[in-house]
Amino acid sequence: MHGNGERGNGKEDLDFVLFHGPIYEAWVQKRDLPFIIIAPQLDMMGKDKEKDYLRDRDRTKIPFRLEKGTPERLASGKPDLRMEVNLSDEDLEYNVLDKGWEERIDDVIMILKGVLEKYNGDSNRVYLTGLSYGGFGTWYIASQFPELFAAVAPIAGWGHSDFMKSIAEQKLPVWTFAGGRDIVIEKEYFFQGMNKLEEFGHDEVRFTIHEDMGHDVWKRVYAGSDLYDWFLEH
Repeated sequence: MHGNGERGNGKEDLDFVLFHGPIYEAWVQKRDLPFIIIAPQLDMMGKDKEKDYLRDRDRTKIPFRLEKGTPERLASGKPDLRMEVNLSDEDLEYNVLDKGWEERIDDVIMILKGVLEKYNGDSNRVYLTGLSYGGFGTWYIASQFPELFAAVAPIAGWGHSDFMKSIAEQKLPVWTFAGGRDIVIEKEYFFQGMNKLEEFGHDEVRFTIHEDMGHDVWKRVYAGSDLYDWFLEH
């Protein structure tokens, strides 16, 4: 599940989902990932009228697959931020999920079930991951349909404590990632939800903070092998 910057109409805009994530790794970087990868595109819902980075994005920057070899990876940003963050109670109010993946949850589940049937997918090995806005979407969909997934990995998007009971009751394995220098989604935002999973007795939870990384911590996570190996253990 992509971030806010990769929204589009699902047709001529669809290639924007190639910027990041497992689909970038498998197609552009030609990695042999043993998965059927579903990468749906969230529609604009008016966000292109609000966000300059959506309105002014450059189609020529979309990564593409080379006939021979692979292109150089996009470099991660170098955040200029000290690793000290203090949040007030008001900062933890959950008001981020407006006009996002939660409004298209029925479409996502329909696509997933259709692919499982058409491509003879293994319903016992369905994994869900997403970055930034897609990280929020991962938490939300996992909370609504925890029985559908073998493991989930939200990246750079925190989960509200209200989402955690169903995830814990299903004992759904979770590995979530944050950037220690992320000024968009600060690492402290994750703590409340992680504590709630612990309170519910869920013990198959990993929380990894890359202290030297910013919001685009997903570039390192998806470029590695640990996450994919962990998925395949479930």
